[in-house]
Amino acid sequence: MYLIKLILKNSLRHRLRTLLTIVGLIVATVAFGLLQTVVDAWYAGADAASSARLITRNAVSLVFTLPINYREKLRGVDGVRAVAAGNWFGGIYKEPKNFFPQFAIDPAYVAMYPEYLIPEDQLKDWLRDRKGAVVGRKLAQTYGFRIGDTVTLKGTIFPGNWDFVIRGIYDGRERSTDTSAFFFHWTYLNETMKRTAPRRADMVGWFVLELSDPARAAEVSRDVDALFRNSTAETLTETEKAFQLGFVAMTEAIVVVIRAVSFLVIFIIMAVMANTMAMTARERLSEYATLKALGFGQGFIALLIFGESLAIAAIGGLIGTLATLPVATAFAEEMGSLFPVFNVSAQTISMQLAAACLVGLIAALVPSWKAMHVRIVDGLRSVG
Repeated sequence: MYLIKLILKNSLRHRLRTLLTIVGLIVATVAFGLLQTVVDAWYAGADAASSARLITRNAVSLVFTLPINYREKLRGVDGVRAVAAGNWFGGIYKEPKNFFPQFAIDPAYVAMYPEYLIPEDQLKDWLRDRKGAVVGRKLAQTYGFRIGDTVTLKGTIFPGNWDFVIRGIYDGRERSTDTSAFFFHWTYLNETMKRTAPRRADMVGWFVLELSDPARAAEVSRDVDALFRNSTAETLTETEKAFQLGFVAMTEAIVVVIRAVSFLVIFIIMAVMANTMAMTARERLSEYATLKALGFGQGFIALLIFGESLAIAAIGGLIGTLATLPVATAFAEEMGSLFPVFNVSAQTISMQLAAACLVGLIAALVPSWKAMHVRIVDGLRSVG
């Protein structure tokens, strides 16, 4: 017990230095946790993907569409339980900065995503309303959408002003479920295209295939693509996770940089912490020499330095880890729907605490080695 008291007293002997070091550790820990959470948010869509769903799109690019009549052929493929069509809309709500994902979908699409929880009465209202829309809880909170509100989106890919009526608000089954999307009927989009741009009618962006057996995903993918080989619109079928990772790959360089910066922050605070402990050990050489003269061994001296370093690092790391949660919440609110899922994971918290302890250990290595091997005569000659 006396050793713990001695370590704590040593830690507070230079209170301003200790305080500044702890503040630096807090800032570094928060920055590390926030950057790691940004990386996790980038992969959230892929991590939440189901192994029981495949995505079939145009083999050339997602920009190119597929004929809606492919749907019936896909339903006939062995191993496919259900098929739903989807289309990216890309409209603007009031001003360009208000970005959120908008999808024109089949009613069957909702049934294939059990992670979307929609009240039964709201689902029925949506199915009955040709202009009805279902929005996620996060999106509704961000823009103040309520049941019955009329929302107008200015089309970019599909020109014109499009009016929708909010008929449902869905919640996520898990914290990792994206609740920032806007869904409406594909038939509404298609009927409008038939009147305004007939050549663009009866086309969809992709099909979602629900599998009867997820283990047959590779086999079904091959069968689907073989079915449309040498057609005017060949297909590429892949797992939902691979489809999501395709979007991440477009910005992979950014993700790598963010991850590198997060570890660079830890390296910098490690250097700061090492400098603090080096100054501390240098000022106390005479004390360490006196302890050695009184019979205390090298291990005891090393324990004092490591204990002080770990105590400072642990306090800074713990406060920084706790502060990450409200900071991440505030950051997610500011980002709106840019990061649909922005949760600090248990893995990130573990990495923050581990990084803080590692900083404390490494920062004490050189000072403790010098203190352990200082000669008693040289140490007593030192005045700090």
